[in-house]
Amino acid sequence: MKKVLLTGFDPFGGDVINPSWEVVSRLHHRKLEGLEELEVEARQLPTVFHTSLKMLRQLLLDVKPDVVICVGQAGGRSEIAIERVAVNLSDARIPDNEGNQPIDEPIIPEGPAAYWSTLPVKAIAASIRKAGIPASVSYSAGTFVCNHLFYGLQHMLTSEFPSMRGGFIHIPYLPAQVAERSNMPWMSLDDMERAIAIAAQTSVRLKQDIIAAEGRLF
Repeated sequence: MKKVLLTGFDPFGGDVINPSWEVVSRLHHRKLEGLEELEVEARQLPTVFHTSLKMLRQLLLDVKPDVVICVGQAGGRSEIAIERVAVNLSDARIPDNEGNQPIDEPIIPEGPAAYWSTLPVKAIAASIRKAGIPASVSYSAGTFVCNHLFYGLQHMLTSEFPSMRGGFIHIPYLPAQVAERSNMPWMSLDDMERAIAIAAQTSVRLKQDIIAAEGRLF
């Protein structure tokens, strides 16, 4: 049986919930059916530079997953965003949950400028849309803790865990988070749960991505 590790973050920036953890915790210890059965392990990571990476590395050692999907909140986005590239830069607009606010700092000083996701990002987006849920491939994971974790994950997979594949997915706000945020998009918890389950199933099923137009003009 294949194993998928899902991670979500704790709340940050004044919010009392983080949809990434709300979603992945629902899938914890679930056995998802597909072409082959897979088991899901879900863990919460702190919205903290560097500490999140140390905890993720220990999870990779302990859980030994076949696929790793880190999930984060992207307030303002209206769809499931499957991230394709992580950049070697932390440039925080706000402090993390321990008050760290790196500006123009590399995540791994000796690392390359960027890493690609090793998930079938286009196939994931297409599969989620087929289920009636808005989704697309994203080409910017930002420069906060989400990108920090995404880049660090890909660096670890390349240098220490070559048999594992992984990547990052951003999800929108939950309805409760936009009650006092005017004109902000949201998505239901049920739809986001279905989307992440589809992403896990697709990632285990396909090692090679599909050929499809997912480019952007901006």
